[in-house]
Amino acid sequence: MSRKKALKGAKGASKSPKASPCKDGVGKSGKCAVAASGGAVHPSAPSISTSGGFYDVAFKVMLVGDSGVGKTCLLVRFKDGAFLAGSFISTVGIDFRNKVLNIDTIKVKLQIWDTAGQERFRSVTHAYYRDAHALLLLYDVTNKGSFDNIRAWLTEIHEYAQQDVVVMLLGNKADATHNRVVKKEEGEKLAKEFGVPFMETSARSGLNVELAFSAAARELKHRSTKEPEESKFQLQDYVDREMRSASCCH
Repeated sequence: MSRKKALKGAKGASKSPKASPCKDGVGKSGKCAVAASGGAVHPSAPSISTSGGFYDVAFKVMLVGDSGVGKTCLLVRFKDGAFLAGSFISTVGIDFRNKVLNIDTIKVKLQIWDTAGQERFRSVTHAYYRDAHALLLLYDVTNKGSFDNIRAWLTEIHEYAQQDVVVMLLGNKADATHNRVVKKEEGEKLAKEFGVPFMETSARSGLNVELAFSAAARELKHRSTKEPEESKFQLQDYVDREMRSASCCH
């Protein structure tokens, strides 16, 4: 696959999830044209990412879930390696950041969209579902209500997202052992019911944060580059294997 240098926003987007027509999400005009898998091109706000370089393929990943489950903290931990401590501030509407990962010699750019969980912003979030290649659905293990609402979120995803969108269920704030009200087994059971990969994460400690994003990137990269004779990439098997390996190392 040939590497593509960033160009000014294109008028037409390909259905293939190849390189976005901007370097690091920003064109000369200060805005990037985000290519949707359905062929539409949507102007977006300027990227606040500082990661540079070229990329081979680009994908749009959305963080969704109730307000307060830790979506912004998870994104900041993954992008900057830091925990966003302090008072809770709700995301207003939509925000995004970019990060380029090296997956099997392929440079994969993830454009990660952080969405507001409040009901009043839900119609805005719905508009972005259609272009998403992957959705990371979060609940808070210390908040039973956020877990109970997962079924409603999955219903929305089924209604508004692409049929083949990658969905992962993440039980966040796993470090808060004393305040936990949702058992890991409950998350595993729900994920199995809906046939989606599952893991617990912690933006505070960094538990499985890198793995969540890299696993989604690996699945998307595999879909876009695999040869007909290649076997299907098993996302949950990969996640389980990586978590077992991490446990052994510790």
